[in-house]
Amino acid sequence: MTDKLAVVLLFGGRSSEHSISCATAGGVLAAIDRDRYDVIPVGITRDGAFVLERDDAEAFTLNPDALPSVTDNGTRVRWPETATSRELTVREADGTERSLGAVDVIFPILHGPYGEDGTIQGLLELIDLPFVGSGVLASALGMDKHFTKTVLQAAGIEVAPWLTVTSGDWQRGRELWRTRVMGLGLPAFVKPARAGSSVGVSRVDDWNQLDEALAIAFAEDDKVLIEQAIVGREIECGVLQSRDGGAPRVSVAGEVRVTGRDFYDFAAKYLDAPGIELVCPAELNEGELREMQRIAARAFEAIGAEGLARVDFFLTPTGFIVNEVNTMPGFTPISMFPKCWQASGLEYPRLIDELIESALASRGR
Repeated sequence: MTDKLAVVLLFGGRSSEHSISCATAGGVLAAIDRDRYDVIPVGITRDGAFVLERDDAEAFTLNPDALPSVTDNGTRVRWPETATSRELTVREADGTERSLGAVDVIFPILHGPYGEDGTIQGLLELIDLPFVGSGVLASALGMDKHFTKTVLQAAGIEVAPWLTVTSGDWQRGRELWRTRVMGLGLPAFVKPARAGSSVGVSRVDDWNQLDEALAIAFAEDDKVLIEQAIVGREIECGVLQSRDGGAPRVSVAGEVRVTGRDFYDFAAKYLDAPGIELVCPAELNEGELREMQRIAARAFEAIGAEGLARVDFFLTPTGFIVNEVNTMPGFTPISMFPKCWQASGLEYPRLIDELIESALASRGR
């Protein structure tokens, strides 16, 4: 018998952020307290198969020359058949089946569609398994930049001016949409509505670049945002749900300093490309820090987030503008979310504890 909690670490997935999810899982596997938790690593292949993965943090190191991934090893993890059971089973590659035991909590470290967008959350809610992070609605809202902005704007939170266009809209009325988009001014950013990690994002400095930028974004999603570029400091912070019914807890600020690139793109975030400096804690005066924390907590509550989030801002001469609310932020040890909490006095292993404890407190039975 063991008094340890059984934690399923769920990672990989079908989105273009598959490798980032794997790298995040590697960070958690290396840091999670093995005296408190029995970890069951469940990977989702790019084809959507649930496989029993190796409990090996080094296997998921983020190497620019060989990005980590979940490979189909022939196993198949089976979820509980009813909401009254918490037992997971696995069918081995040779066809034999065995129990993985009863599960206490799921830690779904999934980024992008088919994981971060409410789909996995819906599955887990259907079978009544407690899990870390936001539920279906908040996950879906946070994943969709158009609806995030719509909800935040309705809550009185300032966001960057934007237009949303679908691939069908663009094909049917290209010149009309081009005229509308040009009203935003240059430079502008073109983004898939439902992708993360800056995948499919382009900066447009000349309207002749618009068609190519849209083609890149439409390759990721059939709904795309065109945003007015905001001149300001890029500030980020972490948010944690309170377990006592109080206000969300907000970390100190981190800052992304872009020194030699057009913007904080995928290569800079994950492949150690030059031209970016991450500073944590960021230099903010006391009033700026309090205002950032107030807005971050308000944004967290506005979308109905649970567990955790990272809120990204632009700090302009007139104040803070929210860029995004990420309900499952990058969670590698060098990611901004854990760095901000470490600077706030919460070390990486303890941060994992906080998230698991919060999930059990709100969803445990």
